[in-house]
Amino acid sequence: MLTTSTRRHWLAAATLAALGAFATAAQAQTTPLKFQLDWRFEGPSALFLQPIAKGLFKAAGLDVTLDAGNGSGGAVTRVASGSYDLGFADLAALMEFHANNPDAPNKPVAVMMVYNNTPAAVLTLKKSGIRSVGQLSGKKLGAPVFDAGRKGFPIFAQANKISNVAWTSMDPPLRETMLVRGDIDAITGFSFTSLLNLEARGIKAADVQIFPYAEHGVKLYGNAIIASPKLLKEKPEVVKAFLLAFAKGAKEVMANPDASIAYVKQRDGIINEALEKRRLRLAIDAVIASPDARAEGFGQVLAPRLALMASQISDAYGTKTRVVPEAVWNGAFLPSKAELDVLPPKR
Repeated sequence: MLTTSTRRHWLAAATLAALGAFATAAQAQTTPLKFQLDWRFEGPSALFLQPIAKGLFKAAGLDVTLDAGNGSGGAVTRVASGSYDLGFADLAALMEFHANNPDAPNKPVAVMMVYNNTPAAVLTLKKSGIRSVGQLSGKKLGAPVFDAGRKGFPIFAQANKISNVAWTSMDPPLRETMLVRGDIDAITGFSFTSLLNLEARGIKAADVQIFPYAEHGVKLYGNAIIASPKLLKEKPEVVKAFLLAFAKGAKEVMANPDASIAYVKQRDGIINEALEKRRLRLAIDAVIASPDARAEGFGQVLAPRLALMASQISDAYGTKTRVVPEAVWNGAFLPSKAELDVLPPKR
């Protein structure tokens, strides 16, 4: 006959065994995912870092590893290579990859639009006397050769009847410096990045003239979450879970952007917190919660606009084959319309 102490011992052992089995089962149900950002850890990366830090992905059964990037092109190729499951990249870069690599076996697909408008813009200093886009004709522009704004400039130029532009190429850190020095008349870049870079070089925001592509006849989509077709085919429920958790996190970030920079600071301790708060707020206002995003709905695309962009990118980028819009986008994994209601109220 078992004594009371023996029964307690067996009960405790059984409880521990059950807890261990539960933990093992829970761990087995957690799906690891590798995610590649388009750029380094800056304000907008809070959209991904906060849901990781607050456990939103974990609660969805996902173990997400997030790495900084060095450009949208790199994010696309890394997902295509299979080294990453998901990524964040400019839709134009994804289109270019598809059209230039028609026989690639693992071409990534965009599954959620985050930047409804491209952040690309032309920036100049007001002292240059350039006050309208038409005055860019005959001027010297500068940008890295891979810059999205530079590659898409033919679309911008056609929409605004700009001609005879001379380009100067440089590494990204020199772009704003050369503009300040007067080596070039204007630059292309992401509006919320180049403006802050100019301010860091002693230029006041009031002295900068910005021509956002989205406000001057160029309705290109910007950055989207992309996924490998292997993941989409084999684990569609995982993609759906990721996008829903991301949407929940994005809503929290946009409701209180300043607080979310703490999670960026955790990944890069040397960031300028005040600067990144501004960068995130600028990104939200300009491309995430833009008028176009409010009209179309967060995360989604319009088929006619997507088709027009595919045609424009094919021409501007001079791709080997034409971009097929249906091949680069799949909205079947998006959360419901109610779950995508994440944009902050209009201010």
